[in-house]
Amino acid sequence: MVPLHDPLSAPSPAVTDRLQAARAVVDAAAALAMRMRPPPGGPAGTQKSAQDWLTETDGAVESLIADRIAALFPEDGFQGEETGRTRDGVFRWVVDPIDGTSNYARGRSRWCISLGLLQGDAPVAGIIVAPALGETFVGLRGGGATLNGRAIAASPIADPARAMVEVGWGPRVSAADFTATAGRVVALGAMPRSSGSGAMALADVACGRLDGYIELSIQLWDVAAGLVLLAEAGAAVSPFLRQGGLDGDVPILAACPGIATALAEASRIRLG
Repeated sequence: MVPLHDPLSAPSPAVTDRLQAARAVVDAAAALAMRMRPPPGGPAGTQKSAQDWLTETDGAVESLIADRIAALFPEDGFQGEETGRTRDGVFRWVVDPIDGTSNYARGRSRWCISLGLLQGDAPVAGIIVAPALGETFVGLRGGGATLNGRAIAASPIADPARAMVEVGWGPRVSAADFTATAGRVVALGAMPRSSGSGAMALADVACGRLDGYIELSIQLWDVAAGLVLLAEAGAAVSPFLRQGGLDGDVPILAACPGIATALAEASRIRLG
């Protein structure tokens, strides 16, 4: 496992104050997303590329979060999936306004708003809100991880044949690479899933609903909040940031400790 911090260190007041303020911001963004939510049916959005969707809500939610964070913390940096890196600072907020847009665009419930906070290049806090599911995940470096206010921890599963593992896919990954990876997971005896939201998959590993998550190409805004949750929940995580995740799309592996080595071999994603 690659820890993000000294588990004995206490969170700084600057981080806790920001996290507290950000929770209200994300709640407002979640309410906006729910008001704009399409009804069930055919996708209400446009395609940026194959299976990569964009809705009007993505831009509206990102704008709301960007504006309110700028008003609260004008000295902080900001990076959004839709607008890119627009400000720099010692602290940087990283937002995916709607993670799981393909689900959202069809009126499904598995989507979320993900807001992470970096201090320098280190993730220090994160919020993932899935309003259609009534779930709020909060992680604070040195302060634990929670789901709806209750502490969470990674799964105790140690046998891959008892494990449930999500293998995500996106248009930057070839069909051959995806099917080969999924095949090696199946060969372990694990039960594969693919549910359309990387941020939610990371949160599910942190709370033990999944035993592992593999994505061969993912970006910072998808994982910035989840990295803190995973570290505080005791999950094993590949060194996403050291492998280039601050500036581009790279693989990620998150797993409960008991099957992490087996999944690293199956996914061919290094843990160390």
